[in-house]
Amino acid sequence: MFIDTHLHLVARDRISYPWLKDVPVLDRDWTFEDYEQTAKRIGIDGVLHMEVDCAPEDIVTENVFVGELMARPQSLMRGAISSARPESEDCAAFLDTLDLDIVKGIRRVLHVVPDDLSQGDLFRENVRRIGNKGLPFDICVLQRQIPIAQDLVDACPDTVFVLDHCGVPDIAGDGFADWAKSIAALAERPHVNAKISGITAYAKPDWTLDTLRPYVEHIIKCFGWDRVVWGSDSPVCTLNSSLDQWMAVTRALISGASQSEQAAFAHENAKRIWSI
Repeated sequence: MFIDTHLHLVARDRISYPWLKDVPVLDRDWTFEDYEQTAKRIGIDGVLHMEVDCAPEDIVTENVFVGELMARPQSLMRGAISSARPESEDCAAFLDTLDLDIVKGIRRVLHVVPDDLSQGDLFRENVRRIGNKGLPFDICVLQRQIPIAQDLVDACPDTVFVLDHCGVPDIAGDGFADWAKSIAALAERPHVNAKISGITAYAKPDWTLDTLRPYVEHIIKCFGWDRVVWGSDSPVCTLNSSLDQWMAVTRALISGASQSEQAAFAHENAKRIWSI
């Protein structure tokens, strides 16, 4: 059974998502009810909600929304990876208000802001604060920004990090060589983990299992089975596959691993990293 460490839900009646207007295919409500129906069919028995880069004034509302889902009887929801603004003077106070029964981690998307944002002293100080609270920090960068992520990781040695989406490899553009080199360097940092999540979105529409295999195998080779987790990246994965297809290809790619290796990847590492 899998823990999905990367689910996005969209509830436009309660929360504003400014970026969605630029992605019409995703610009609709994506409900937990629809997700749960599929998840229970394909072997997902727990899920973390990943912040959806909502309007800053709605971050608290988004976390409350996740808490409500957690409280439902027999809910698969295990917690929220909350948005935050580490570049803000208000971040420390915001972190102090978090309900840690709901919030299990923090993310700030870095590919939608200037490259130097995460290099600022205040940003790094707040990421260290996040680590001091026992919360991991998800890194969401493009392939070309992986060295920037490495600089942030080096500046915050006591914070646990999780690299989203395998570092967003340019699979469609056959960018394997440069990506693989950057991943190998980042993986040398023992406080960094890697999330194998929804990478079908970065391939061409005619992708196959063998298209994705070298990327998944390289991540596992570099990080090892004790530092990798799985995520759906639903609904973004639907740009180039279905949730069912992404789970099927994942199971095929790890079928040769031992039971203990598969269990670490599927759920044990996630439970440890996010304290769930």
